[in-house]
Amino acid sequence: MTENAATYAAIALQLAARSVEGAPDRAAARAQMLAQIEEVGAKLTASMIFVEQYGGAPVRLAVLPEYLLTSYPGRISIPEFAHKAALEPDGPEYEAFGRIAQRRNVFIAGNAYEIDDHFPGLYFQTSFVVAPSGEVVLRYRRLNSMFAPTPHDVLSKYLDIYGIDGVFPVARTEIGNLAAIASEEILYPEIARAHALRGAEVFVHSSSEIGSPMATHKAIAKRARAFENLAYVVSANTAGIAGTMMPHASADGNSMVVDYKGMVLAESNAGETFTAFAEIDLGALRRARRKPGMTNYLARQRTELFAPVYATTTVQPADGLIRDGAIELPDRNHFVEAQQSVLDRLCKDGLI
Repeated sequence: MTENAATYAAIALQLAARSVEGAPDRAAARAQMLAQIEEVGAKLTASMIFVEQYGGAPVRLAVLPEYLLTSYPGRISIPEFAHKAALEPDGPEYEAFGRIAQRRNVFIAGNAYEIDDHFPGLYFQTSFVVAPSGEVVLRYRRLNSMFAPTPHDVLSKYLDIYGIDGVFPVARTEIGNLAAIASEEILYPEIARAHALRGAEVFVHSSSEIGSPMATHKAIAKRARAFENLAYVVSANTAGIAGTMMPHASADGNSMVVDYKGMVLAESNAGETFTAFAEIDLGALRRARRKPGMTNYLARQRTELFAPVYATTTVQPADGLIRDGAIELPDRNHFVEAQQSVLDRLCKDGLI
């Protein structure tokens, strides 16, 4: 890593997500998603031209919102949603994003639901980064979700296939070491810290969250994850969600870029916009990480202190979807019932 790394601009592109719930079948859902990707490409191109004229630094990173192409699953069954809306890891949607990345010489970070042939019938919410080469250079599956399967629910099998590098992946690129945090996972400091301890410098955060002039939990957490890890956070929120019964603008606004000191460099208001853009200064970040001092929180970590507590305390257990060595396809009620059993046990043990 060179200390004098060039600066570049990053955009948190705030766009409206579109539900595929109304699509009559898989083919119609795929056609809708591919058409939307083309629109994203046009909007990204126009945004990059303006940012580079206005700000000067070349745009090398664009972050898209959570589940931009499909919206959330709602109450549709897990196998049905996997069939209708989840992307294939080498599917045409990633190829379409790759063509945009190549054409604009930009890294595109996004979030989608994705199937995995190793886990038939399931889907995972996946944050990805597509490089200017057109290749997917980062694939991170969300680890903490309230109503959807995660790698943690099948952890023993997932580790056998992908190892710890597949659980906490970091992409080492010419624009820095990139790692993804999905949606509400910004509220869990362990996820960001695990990536930072593996070298992450820039967190790409695709989200769909309540926008507010008040300090929301996520808004506070974005700043905390940045300064406690000496890392940039580029967080893109949805500009509303179309095609659901929920009021359109319920998840809208407050996309932002946060620097490694926890300072918000840019933040969007509501609506579709590119106005959350700012420069990423890797050289300054790396100098800060290498300098002794009270604010070098990453270097002052004493991980051995905490390892025994985590190793001997189980809150929500792993492998919750594995029964007698086989993967069990859950219904939507499974996840609430699993959390209730955790709460009952923690109460019984006097921990809460």
